[in-house]
Amino acid sequence: MRWTLRFALPASFLIVILCIILYIKSAEIWDQYNAPAYAWASLQNTFHGSKLDNPPPVPGKVEDKVVIMAKVESEDTQWVADYLPDWQHAIYTVNPSSSSNLSNTTTLTTPLNKGHESMAYLTYIIDHYKALPSTLVFIHPHRRGFLEAWHTDTPLHDNVDSLRSLRLEYVQETGYTNLRCNWNPGCEPSHRSNKHITPDVWREVFGGASQSVFSLKAKGVREEDYVPAEVGAACCAQFAVSRGRVLQRPRSDYEGFRQWVVDTEKNDAKSGRVMEFLWHVIFGMDAV
Repeated sequence: MRWTLRFALPASFLIVILCIILYIKSAEIWDQYNAPAYAWASLQNTFHGSKLDNPPPVPGKVEDKVVIMAKVESEDTQWVADYLPDWQHAIYTVNPSSSSNLSNTTTLTTPLNKGHESMAYLTYIIDHYKALPSTLVFIHPHRRGFLEAWHTDTPLHDNVDSLRSLRLEYVQETGYTNLRCNWNPGCEPSHRSNKHITPDVWREVFGGASQSVFSLKAKGVREEDYVPAEVGAACCAQFAVSRGRVLQRPRSDYEGFRQWVVDTEKNDAKSGRVMEFLWHVIFGMDAV
């Protein structure tokens, strides 16, 4: 009996600790994935038809706004043309096969398949610097889905809803707008001591960048030398920016950022994660 109690007490204590950890992690995931809103929207969609499933196309001509994204060749992005016909679109295939290049000369490609979406984002800005639309929106190629597009803050995590709800006048007013409102992950206080943006990485990325208007925040200190103590932004590299804000940097800055992605020893995922945490800084926002 004593031996049973001796083992039962530590085991019970361990189970309680594990349950507490599981509860904390579950609550974090519940918040991160915005699970209640997704579940409610799914029920509505199930019992009230397919309004969210297949929203009617928006009539009208293509306007002064563009959607930019990177995709692998196997991903289907037809939803952009079907449901966002009033948007220009620049969809870059980062891993084109030789056969697709020969059969389709209109396929947009990137210089290298590295840095996740950043290579496509920067390539668009560099190639169109002198003829940018008024509003540029950078998003991922998956339209929606709980696991795939959890970072899109709309019912069913749907990027069609996200762009149709976007207030273009607000983008023009602020210059830069993260399309994710939820701070988790990326901008919670505990996330801001950013392991991806070390002082060395900051200096590498901004080394050689212009003395931009953003440097005025540092009282004239060169941007590459102004290393913030914390860097935080809501994930996950989906945002809108105005033409005016893009043009506050010279094209050479964007060429330098892309060259860093090409040259860094960091792999595809890690170099892409660095850029994910720097887009807001690149476009003139505070580090946090």
